[in-house]
Amino acid sequence: MQRPDALLEVHGLTKRFGGIVASDELSLAVPEGEIHAVIGPNGAGKTTLIAQLAGEIRPDAGTIRFAGADLTHLPMAARARRGLARSFQITSIFRGFTALDNVAMAIQAHDGHSFRFWARARSDPRLREPARAILAEVGLDGRADMIAANLSHGEQRQLEIAMALATRPRLLLLDEPMAGMGREESARMVELLRRLKGRETILIIEHDMDVVFALADRITVLVYGRAIATGRPDEIRANAEVRQAYLGEDDHA
Repeated sequence: MQRPDALLEVHGLTKRFGGIVASDELSLAVPEGEIHAVIGPNGAGKTTLIAQLAGEIRPDAGTIRFAGADLTHLPMAARARRGLARSFQITSIFRGFTALDNVAMAIQAHDGHSFRFWARARSDPRLREPARAILAEVGLDGRADMIAANLSHGEQRQLEIAMALATRPRLLLLDEPMAGMGREESARMVELLRRLKGRETILIIEHDMDVVFALADRITVLVYGRAIATGRPDEIRANAEVRQAYLGEDDHA
């Protein structure tokens, strides 16, 4: 499972909640520039995996290495400083501020300044000009001056990703970025992630299999906290164990 080109390496990750094994000696590797999808039935341990990678949950056993360094016991803030960005952990939007304000404040926070000095984020061109560029990158340049609370659900999710990008991450952890979206909003999010492909390293959890197979370079399939397969989308489609454990069930859901 280990790869010499891996940006993220997880080996033997184990997490139990009472009698439930959420991560069962889980190992995976994500090379730089890859979109790596993690799929599996409800209760497979996908969100628990991301929470352990982000530092929100401490594993019972195993190691997490990122850019060659052992992050297993580091707190969330230290992981964020090293370049791990979890969309809904780091990028909770400020609903009463404009989209531009939100991204400027994310840049300001990454540069080590307190949000107490938010007035600087609302006036300093050194923050606002790069914030405008990031909004354009995610397709929100026409929404820069709109109050975040007035954005559609899909646009708020795009704003969350913009705020994550503002921290200049080396790895984006995205937990169901399409959740709650309609068809048009999902299509815009897929196009955004496709534009980021190859430029950003992304680990994504997503239930929409069309999205997964359209975007992912490789896919890991979890069942009861155990990785039963990792491979290219065509390999995962053809894997009999995967079809029986997950894809076949999904076809009849």
